[in-house]
Amino acid sequence: MDPKEQLRMHSVNCLDQHVRKAPESVALIWERDEPGTEVKITYRELLETTCRLANTLKRYGVQRGDRVAIYMPVSPVAVAAMLACARIGAVHTVVFAGFSAESLARRINDARCKVVITFNQGLRGGRVVELKKIVDEAVKNCPTVQHVLVAHRTENKVPMGELDVPLEQEMAQEAPVCIPESMGSEDMLFMLYTSGSTGTPKGLVHTQAGYLLYAALTHKLVFDYQPGDVFGCVADIGWITGHSYVVYGPLCNGATSVLFESTPVYPNAGRYWETVQRLRVNQFYGAPTAIRLLLKLGDVWVKKYDRSSLRTLGSVGEPINNEAWEWLHKVVGDGRCTLVDTWWQTETGGICIAPRPSEEGAEILPGMAMRPFFGILPTLMDEKGNVVEGDDVSGALCIAQAWPGMARTIYGDHQRFVDSYFRAYPGYYFTGDGAHRTQDGYYQITGRMDDVINISGHRLGTAEIEDAMADHPAVPETAVIGYPHDIKGEAAFAFIVLKDEAGDVDVVVNELKSAVATKIAKYAVPDQILVVKRLPKTRSGKVMRRLLRKIITSGAQDLGDTTTLEDPSVIQEILSAFHMHKERRAATK
Repeated sequence: MDPKEQLRMHSVNCLDQHVRKAPESVALIWERDEPGTEVKITYRELLETTCRLANTLKRYGVQRGDRVAIYMPVSPVAVAAMLACARIGAVHTVVFAGFSAESLARRINDARCKVVITFNQGLRGGRVVELKKIVDEAVKNCPTVQHVLVAHRTENKVPMGELDVPLEQEMAQEAPVCIPESMGSEDMLFMLYTSGSTGTPKGLVHTQAGYLLYAALTHKLVFDYQPGDVFGCVADIGWITGHSYVVYGPLCNGATSVLFESTPVYPNAGRYWETVQRLRVNQFYGAPTAIRLLLKLGDVWVKKYDRSSLRTLGSVGEPINNEAWEWLHKVVGDGRCTLVDTWWQTETGGICIAPRPSEEGAEILPGMAMRPFFGILPTLMDEKGNVVEGDDVSGALCIAQAWPGMARTIYGDHQRFVDSYFRAYPGYYFTGDGAHRTQDGYYQITGRMDDVINISGHRLGTAEIEDAMADHPAVPETAVIGYPHDIKGEAAFAFIVLKDEAGDVDVVVNELKSAVATKIAKYAVPDQILVVKRLPKTRSGKVMRRLLRKIITSGAQDLGDTTTLEDPSVIQEILSAFHMHKERRAATK
């Protein structure tokens, strides 16, 4: 093989190699918002669309190494946009199409994107989403953006400004052939922003060769992918799960990948299973949040549909509780499907701990990720930074050696990358999660150890929510924690201190909720906001969020060491306010 061809393998492996062998095999099934309106796209069609889009990007000045923001919901054009960037050596950063204009602008500016690709509007759950309006609002504050390429999801016309380019019209003028750029194995492929324990999102960088290798291998082996299978990952492409298991992993393996545009309850709670029946899905990969919601709505919606095509069920985004695991296994999978509870992160690029691959017939335990993938060396650490040996032990989950899919840096701030992941336990990658190793040597994830909460599978730094509320003139102080939630897994709980002249408390609370929705996204809005006179602080002025978490989860039982607390009477003060808050909530239900 030509050495240059080896360096083009990223784009070639996802498209060209399959077009050479089986051009009419189906690459994507676009499961659109309205059930029964799916669209199938062959590998040949996807390659041609990708090449036309790549040529359009080049014509509008996008060069190797330039960053391109993609603000689109799950769709074939969005997949083609990602692959078009990869083909010409540009770096894509997909921003979840539920983020606000302010969040989008922050990511565009951090990445210094030259071009934004979006839709006129989106459709989700029977509702129209005004994507172009959000982009218009964002790019007002993005000086690096030279062009906004606008594709059309609906027939509705939207105002076009001087930066705007009608994407389909421009693509029609381009050739369906584009020679892939030769890239080095460690050149940037994409950036994806994730929340951290500080307020600023981190632009994690994944590179060409290692990422694709890891995504493809984990897709094949964890889910037992076989040629001809229809792989149904229902994640949004705005998250790493969509990158690795909707786009890159399945396409590298020549699979048929389902693009799920809708919601699990539109038009009713049977949507997932009706889709499985109609498309004959073989692997289903979803989030515990959706599973818990559907479980509460009853078995009838599942049993109404034929799920005999399913072989593997997967869970992703957060630890799955036993009740949801059992329901997914016994009701959805009829007790016959392999169920893989997968643990991994944006930073890891692909699945790191899962029950499969393993020896044939090896046990799978409910609610447990269990076994490290090839090359992954999990290590548990204690509070003093020592390795925890033996079994039936718990600690901070670290990984002891590098693996191909791991992120390489935080864009523009390598020191933050080092500080975030390698400073706590030198010589180890610190995941931020705690874990328990069972007597049999299996791993069970116990949840986040830092100030990051997991709302419906979306990681969100508590500091981000605090920052969004901090600008309110009536709120001098705020603290946000995560707490258990029946459906979401975790929800945000905000404690706020108000100035004496704050005025109507309900008005302030509604303004704070609106501020979070505007600055981050609607899913980030705290489920509960409690007004308190002051926050519990150490003598050095640090807010003790651990105590706030104890108050709302266990009523201040077993507070642990409070010797550094400046004024212990604050605990009773907050506890009284919390009890009144609970009574008011109960009275309004």
